Amino acid sequence: MREILQRATDDLVAPAGLLGAVRRGGRRRVVRRRAVLAAVCAAVVAIPVAGGLRLAGEGGDAPVVAPLFDEPTRGDLAADDGYLRQVREAWERHLKEIGEGTRGEPHVVWAGNTPAGPAAYVAGDTTNDRSVGFVEPTADGPRIGTLTRLDGSGTDGLEQATLLGSQRDVLLVLDFGQAVEFSAELRYLPGGKVERTFTPVAFRDGAAALSVPSQRTKLTVALARTPVSRMNALHIGNTSLILFPDGKDRPAAPLLRHTLPGTEQVWGIDPAAEEVSAPAEAIADYLDPVGVHTHNGSPRLSVYGATPDGRRLLVETIQYDDDPSRVIALLAGRNLPFEAVASTTVDWRAPLPVQLRLPDDQGVFVAAEGSVLSYRVGDGQWQDAGRNAALLPASATDVRVTGADGTTTSVPVDS
Repeated sequence: MREILQRATDDLVAPAGLLGAVRRGGRRRVVRRRAVLAAVCAAVVAIPVAGGLRLAGEGGDAPVVAPLFDEPTRGDLAADDGYLRQVREAWERHLKEIGEGTRGEPHVVWAGNTPAGPAAYVAGDTTNDRSVGFVEPTADGPRIGTLTRLDGSGTDGLEQATLLGSQRDVLLVLDFGQAVEFSAELRYLPGGKVERTFTPVAFRDGAAALSVPSQRTKLTVALARTPVSRMNALHIGNTSLILFPDGKDRPAAPLLRHTLPGTEQVWGIDPAAEEVSAPAEAIADYLDPVGVHTHNGSPRLSVYGATPDGRRLLVETIQYDDDPSRVIALLAGRNLPFEAVASTTVDWRAPLPVQLRLPDDQGVFVAAEGSVLSYRVGDGQWQDAGRNAALLPASATDVRVTGADGTTTSVPVDS
């Protein structure tokens, strides 16, 4: 699986494990294998906690998910025979539609009212395996929203939540017997760092239904077991329609990789050839710890350089959903780890999209893809700074940008 934090891929940005889970969750039938999510979910599937849906792990030659199949139905609709009948009919109808047979009557694990209407969680034996799924309300009655097959991995990677309602503004979270915390949105602090506020999920009779901002176009909500961490991030089951509209992958964001003069002498390697990227711990304050995001196609910038005092310079961008790109400069002394030292937002439509002053008078980083750059100090002569990206002297006062079409624009340097 991917490393614990993979902040950018061709089409998604997510903590490790969630990306694969989201992709697989968009299919009608999902196979969960222990190897896929072991890094995220290891050793959490045999926790006998009273009051939750206690999920047992593997036993003998077959996965054991007995509580899902054997415990009484929970929720405020547990005694509503009419609704439970509709749920079972929806389950059987869905399996028939996908060419799967049933073995016996499915068990409704939870059934209850939510602000979006009645919903349920079902476990059942199919012709070849055991499956579980969320049932969501529609104008035509209950409908299977997600279906996950249990095929030898116990309960590893099971979706614990789903989004309900036409606006996807109700988050239904099942009680699996562990404390869970919830965040409704990601906020940006001055300078581009991110912040999430988490609150405990208050379960009642097996589940909690939370009102959230509309999630139709982007996923702002996040769930995690306590304590909140990347390792404890929880997958929301039916987010593939948000992340992969029309079932299609998003085009990969263009990667702009540049090496400034003098880099290899200071780095001792060719960082571009090695595809060096910022260590996760160095940019942790700029990363969403548990959320899943798309991108808007903005370029991904990666620039390697060296400062006048001999430190390694690494500049990268991070971009989530339809939010502006953020550019982060990191510095590292000899044999020392990288440290984020400056950041700002990017305006890719501007003649000079990136302008970022480094601390300690180490210069001003600028970038304009496909353009010729030059600078001057005060009323002095214009000095060549190369193409695409440059580290200008801290004393530079103006940047001249000559685009591919020959248009020249002078931009004052921020003090």
